Amino acid sequence: MGLVDLASVESLLTCPRCGCGVIETSATFRCSSPSCLFSTPGAFPVLGHWPVLVDFERSILQLRELQTSPDTPHSGSRWSVDRVPAWARSVWSPPNKVAARNVELLLALLPGPSPLVLVVGGGTLGNGVGAIYTDRRIRVVGFDIYGSPLTQFIADAHQIPLANESVDAVVIQAVLEHVLDPREVVGEIRRVLRPGGLVYAETPFLQQVHAGPYDFIRFTSSGHRYLFRAFEEIASGPVAGPGTQLLWSVDHIVRGLLRSELAGKLARALFFWLRYVDRLIPTTFAMDNASAYYFLGRRTDGALTSREIVSYYRGAQRTRTRAPGH
Repeated sequence: MGLVDLASVESLLTCPRCGCGVIETSATFRCSSPSCLFSTPGAFPVLGHWPVLVDFERSILQLRELQTSPDTPHSGSRWSVDRVPAWARSVWSPPNKVAARNVELLLALLPGPSPLVLVVGGGTLGNGVGAIYTDRRIRVVGFDIYGSPLTQFIADAHQIPLANESVDAVVIQAVLEHVLDPREVVGEIRRVLRPGGLVYAETPFLQQVHAGPYDFIRFTSSGHRYLFRAFEEIASGPVAGPGTQLLWSVDHIVRGLLRSELAGKLARALFFWLRYVDRLIPTTFAMDNASAYYFLGRRTDGALTSREIVSYYRGAQRTRTRAPGH
């Protein structure tokens, strides 16, 4: 089935301020609650044909900055891998086989004839997640902070404008580093998931700042697991290891020395082979030195405790780890 149209999920849309339903009237959108600030006709603006379901008083987003393409002020750079010739893209940005494998597992675990998958930050097609859009059994809804052919509405992930327990799975790839409060966003993900629903996340650990002023946070493997503590773990681990994170460093060292982003990108292309060093590093060492981590989990009623997260650690320092101060 792939991407659905807005009309097919309109009944699931909710007001980011009060959580009541959203009504469309003459191509304008408003909250259905008469007492809500957003109850007046056209309270939610429409950008292009994308409704902007954002409570700007509680968001760092500003309406005047929103656009209908990924070339927004949030990108932090005018350079794009799309400018690289097609023949070179597989070297510059190789397929994310980890994501592809995990997405295949996620799809296999989804029950029912037409499960609904939400893609948070889905304005562009993520690396390795294409199967979500091509599986005829899956319905896909996506949003981002800009409109694109892969999204049905514009929203802030801190206030996902969807009803409680309305989707079967959520995919959030390379997004949590760009939100102010990842814990709040993960709470929203859990809220919109049906009981037993699935989440797949990829989040960086050792990566330099990207997206400029809209890059806020990083996670170790244990920190990433604790972020998703209200989920049962199905699988987790490094997306890319020490070689890839070294490649990031080469890029940024060169651009700093030469004051040139382009020079850094050229250095990254020259040292592309560092990615393949990842294959030589055992997983236990990669867990301490990864470029990014993934987590695939299922919504549960319980939660991982603070004591359990200490014993969760899976890196190479297990035999000599002691509490700070000892």
